[in-house]
Amino acid sequence: MVNKPKITISTSPFLHDQVTTPKIMWELAYTLIPILLAAVYYFGLSALLISLSCIAGCLVTEYYLGKRGPLGSPLRDGSALVTGLLLALTLPPGFPLWMAFVGGVVAIGMGKVIWGGLGQNVFNPALVGRAFLQAAFPTAITTWEPPDGRYWGVRGTNLAMPFYQGEPVDALSTATPLSEMKFSHEPTELADLLLGNISGSLGETCALLLLLAGLYLAFRRIINWRIPVAILATVALFSGIVYLLAPDRYPSPGFMVLAGGLLLGTVYMATDPVSSPLTPKGIWIFGIGIGLLVVLIRIWGGLPEGVMYAILLMNAATPLINRFARTRVYGY
Repeated sequence: MVNKPKITISTSPFLHDQVTTPKIMWELAYTLIPILLAAVYYFGLSALLISLSCIAGCLVTEYYLGKRGPLGSPLRDGSALVTGLLLALTLPPGFPLWMAFVGGVVAIGMGKVIWGGLGQNVFNPALVGRAFLQAAFPTAITTWEPPDGRYWGVRGTNLAMPFYQGEPVDALSTATPLSEMKFSHEPTELADLLLGNISGSLGETCALLLLLAGLYLAFRRIINWRIPVAILATVALFSGIVYLLAPDRYPSPGFMVLAGGLLLGTVYMATDPVSSPLTPKGIWIFGIGIGLLVVLIRIWGGLPEGVMYAILLMNAATPLINRFARTRVYGY
């Protein structure tokens, strides 16, 4: 008896790309490892402890509140791990570990789960966690320490007890390059910004590694190259015009691109396919908007850094951009 072949009935699409969400997330995580190692090189054990705390907060929240998908456990797609790593890279080296854990909980709970889970969030989850920490603990998140060769000791208030109101911890605090430029008009050498030997968050340690990571991810088509190009070109052009008007007061385009968290936000957060526009025209509008907001906040705003707010504001505008920049249907 001849076995008749089975007919499989399914809906479109019938052709599937080999790239899956877990593959994308794990590849993102692999590219973050060199950046984390650079942070550990400059800030020692504190960088590793903060990263582990953020990741723990993300994984615990994802495990208990996340939806079970086709892979079973919600942790297997790697998205919570990437969110925890990105959140950690936005924090200063002396940040309390318990606050980092809370930031991870908020990043997944309020930045992802509350919207319906993976693929449905309006805002980048890591930036939601960072925005919460900025609002809840403004002093801790703006206390910076310089790289000083201490590899095994903790820094600042890393081991502070939750909600403890005791004597302040004796720690050396310095200004970041953006703060020095904004309030003292003292620029930092571009070589120091490129290699990362500066005060700042863990993700500001090495602009060179972030540039290489961005090129790799764009080449692999993990991220849409139009977003980084639009952001960086807008920042360079807009800040260059302002710099020509008053070079002794405003930063150069090179400084604006390399300083602060612009490269980290551009490569890993603004390119989030869920919270960014869908069409090429919308993507250009999205990137140019982020670049303009970054320059406006950095130069004329009250804060020295504006990458987080710029990305979140444009995330909020993404539905409107998608509606405005819809691709015309063939024949109309």
